[in-house]
Amino acid sequence: MPVNKPLKILIIDDDEDDFFITSELIKKIDNGYLFTIDSCSFYKEALDKICKGEYDVYFVDYKLRGQTGLELIHEAIKNGCEEPLILLTGIGNREIDVLAMQAGAVDYLVKSELTTEKLERCIRYALERFTYLKALRANEQKFRNFFENSRDGVFMADEQLMFKDVNHAASLLCGYTKEEMLHLSIYDLLADEENQHLIEKELAAAGELSDKELDLYTKNRERINCIVSVTREKDGKGNLYMQGIIHDITSLKKAEKITLQTEKLKSTQRFVRILAHEVRNPLNNIYLSSDQLTSLIQAEEPAFLLDIITRNSKRIGNLITELLNSARPAEIILDKICLRSVIEESINSASDRIMLKNIRLERNYTMDSLWIMGDFEKLKLGFVNIIINAIEAMKDNEGKLTIGIKNDNANYVVTINDNGSGISEENITKLFEPYFTSKSNGMGLGLAATLNIFQSHSALIEVQSKINHGTSFIINIKKMSV
Repeated sequence: MPVNKPLKILIIDDDEDDFFITSELIKKIDNGYLFTIDSCSFYKEALDKICKGEYDVYFVDYKLRGQTGLELIHEAIKNGCEEPLILLTGIGNREIDVLAMQAGAVDYLVKSELTTEKLERCIRYALERFTYLKALRANEQKFRNFFENSRDGVFMADEQLMFKDVNHAASLLCGYTKEEMLHLSIYDLLADEENQHLIEKELAAAGELSDKELDLYTKNRERINCIVSVTREKDGKGNLYMQGIIHDITSLKKAEKITLQTEKLKSTQRFVRILAHEVRNPLNNIYLSSDQLTSLIQAEEPAFLLDIITRNSKRIGNLITELLNSARPAEIILDKICLRSVIEESINSASDRIMLKNIRLERNYTMDSLWIMGDFEKLKLGFVNIIINAIEAMKDNEGKLTIGIKNDNANYVVTINDNGSGISEENITKLFEPYFTSKSNGMGLGLAATLNIFQSHSALIEVQSKINHGTSFIINIKKMSV
């Protein structure tokens, strides 16, 4: 305590003689303190003064007119008292000493053994401890504020990564209540189980997990992209625990996919236009020459050869037209349409294939009208292409096609899931490229046109797949503004 700063002390004692003796001993302390010493003999009045924080130090007598100083200390601590409370008693008693410390007293003094030196040491120790604890509580509050208010998921866990504490952001991100998460580990959330071994290996080798990109499942089985960091720490008792941060990058990943798809589409469009221009010029010359030769040649064999040239030239021309159409931004006519009706019409268009392959169809969406601004026929074509791809990926009599729609803030999210053969990671990146196909009889223009249609509607399409487990197409379409 700085020199000449007043120190307010309250002695809570119903014996006036004891108050006088104690206060006189305190006044003799010669260390620069300017003491203000008051007395209080009633329990409720003393508790009120303590709760208001009117004094720097409190001396509390053990006996207080039918109640005890231990009861007062316990109730004061319960009501948030942070200032030092010192218990005074008439006789030394080890049991009372222990009870006083347990109740929250910083010290225990026997009245008959009081001296100026003991009181000076007791007050100095109490104030130093109070200053230390106050700083500690301030640091704890800073950490708690960071923990609770962080927009990233923050957690503490044991060495098996079982959650011991999580903040609100972590609970919100994963879709579980805090109580539910305390029964889970980070491994329970992993979308790819093989990542558990990689995490365990990295923690064993380095003692930490640094910015690991992982896909997690929420409670609703929604896949989210995250950056996870974990470090091994020690608490005040030397016990090891893990603390970590989960940073959601799902939106960033979606934005990256949109940018990548847009850039690939623009690059494809440039390539197609150049190719079409370079091929059509000589092709037109072939057309013209073929027409002129046809009128000049009468023999059957040359005419037959000319017919081959003409037919194949037309075929090349048609392919170029299809290629240009797949790369050209889709011309759409926006109107108020019902998304549910688009989905139902798309299912109806593929119903024969669903029936012939005996595929089980499951719908997971509300029967309410879901209004969007879009081109009904173009969107129907896009959904039909995805549904047919899903049907063709599944085995006869074993397939299950699940189509769902859910609300997500400003969007409707359409999911088309199959339990088919799946798509490799390498092929997913090429999926929407013109003329890329894994089918022996496919041209690879269906999904390229589908991407074009959805991008023309400012809709995001993404694909998640696992070999031999199936594929999910997820389409985010903007709701109609009210």
